[in-house]
Amino acid sequence: MHQGSGILSTRQRQLAWLGFLLAALQAPVSAWLVTDESWLFSLCVALMVATVIIADDAARRRPANATSD
Repeated sequence: MHQGSGILSTRQRQLAWLGFLLAALQAPVSAWLVTDESWLFSLCVALMVATVIIADDAARRRPANATSD
């Protein structure tokens, strides 16, 4: 049984992980340094990138001949 291909290429997947890690690490640092709540934007970006990575994982784990409903 073949696995399906994901929605991201290998390079895009690596960049998504890098972006997720940078945004996730930047959020607590900026929360510590800045008095306003602008750090929430970094947290939202990290969550959106994580959602794309999870969707890519789900697409990769689906068998190649499976149909989407």
